[in-house]
Amino acid sequence: MRRIVQSKKLQHVRYDVRGPILVEAQRLEAEGHKILKLNIGNTAPFGFEAPEAIVADMIHNLPDSQGYADSRGIYSARTAVAQYYQSHGLTDTAVDDVYIGNGVSELITMVLQAFVDDGNEVLVPAPDYPLWTGAVSLSGGTPVHYRCDESNGWNPDLEDLESKITENTHALVVINPNNPTGAVYSEETVRALVDIARRHRLVLMADEIYEKILFDDAVHHHTATFAGDDVLCLTFSGLSKAYRVCGYRAGWVMVSGPKHLAEDFLEGLTLLSNMRMCANVPAQHAIQTALGGYQSITELIVPGGRLYEQNKLASALLNEIPGVSCVEPKGALYCFPRLDPEVYRIESDEDFVIDLLRAKKILVTHGTGFNWFEPDHFRLVTLPDTEVLTEAIGRIADFLETLRD
Repeated sequence: MRRIVQSKKLQHVRYDVRGPILVEAQRLEAEGHKILKLNIGNTAPFGFEAPEAIVADMIHNLPDSQGYADSRGIYSARTAVAQYYQSHGLTDTAVDDVYIGNGVSELITMVLQAFVDDGNEVLVPAPDYPLWTGAVSLSGGTPVHYRCDESNGWNPDLEDLESKITENTHALVVINPNNPTGAVYSEETVRALVDIARRHRLVLMADEIYEKILFDDAVHHHTATFAGDDVLCLTFSGLSKAYRVCGYRAGWVMVSGPKHLAEDFLEGLTLLSNMRMCANVPAQHAIQTALGGYQSITELIVPGGRLYEQNKLASALLNEIPGVSCVEPKGALYCFPRLDPEVYRIESDEDFVIDLLRAKKILVTHGTGFNWFEPDHFRLVTLPDTEVLTEAIGRIADFLETLRD
C-alpha cells in the first residue's frame, strides 16, 4: 500500500505551544505525574470564570441557536462589535465591516487564505503568536520576521522592520498588546507602524485580542484609529481572554480603511465564511452582552486584582534568579524571560523546556517556538494564583541552578 503522508503545505508550519513538549507532558501524565501547564493562556483551569451575565445570555438563546446563521455572524453580535469600535473613535464602522469567527485563530487563517498568493511576503513580529507565522506559510506566503527590541521594552525595531520590506511584501502584522512579551505599544509606536504601512502600501493586520488586559499606566491604541481612510486595516479581537471564555470561540475581525479598493478581497473572505457555514451560534449571543455594560476585567487588572498581582509577582521572581532577566509585561498574560547565554549555555531551547518538564513537572514554551531568533528565552503563563506561581518559579530556579556554568 502507498504510504499516506501529510500535505507539503505543512512543511514550514509549526505550532510549538501545543507541539512536542505537550506530547511529552501527556506521556508523563499517563504515567501518573501531575503537570503544571504554563504553556497556554487558557483561563478556566486556573479558576477564572466567565461573567454570569454572559453565560446566562448564551443559555437563554440556546433554543434560537439550533440552525445556521448568517455566515458573517448574527446581526446583534456584529452590531455590538461595530458600535464598540464607533465608541472608540472609528465612527465609520458599520455592521457589514464585521465578520464573526470561531475565535481569532479561525479568522486569521481565513483572512490569510483570502489574501495571500504563493510567494507573497507578510511581515510578522519576532517574537510572535506562532499561528500568524504558520497561517502565512499554510496560505502559500512567506513570513518575514521583524525584530522586537527587548532592550526597548520589546517595542518593534522600526529600522529592522523597514529594511525587510521588498516589492513582494503585502502586509504588516501588529500584535498589540503583544503575546508573548506583554509589550503595549505607545501611540508614537503605533503611528510609526501605520506610517510604514502607508508609505509602502501594505495592508495592516492588527491582533488586539489582549486589548483590555493592561497594567499600571499602559494604554492601548487601536491601530485602525491611525490608519484612517487610506490604509486598509483588519482588526482582530474577541471574548476569549478579557471575558474568560476561551472555549466559547467567539472572535471577530473588523475591516476599516479604503474598503472600495478591497472589494475583491472581501468577496473572497465572504466566500470562505460561506464555506464554513457560520461560526458557533450560541457563543455569538454572548458578544452583545459582553461588550455592553460593566467590564468585569477591570477588577482583575488593578492593584489587588489577580491578574495584576500575578503579573507583578512572576516578573519580580524571575528577575531574582541569577542569569535571568524579564522585561515587566505591560499587558496580556505572559512573561518572556531571557536566559543569559554566558550563564546558561543552551543550544536547544526546546530540549531545555523538555528537560525542565521531566525534572520539575512544569510545562512552559521555548522562545524559538514564538519565532524568536536565539535559543535564550521561554514563555511562562502568569495565570496561576500567587502561591502556585511562587512554587512554580521556585522549581524553575532550582532547575536552572543545575545548568549554571
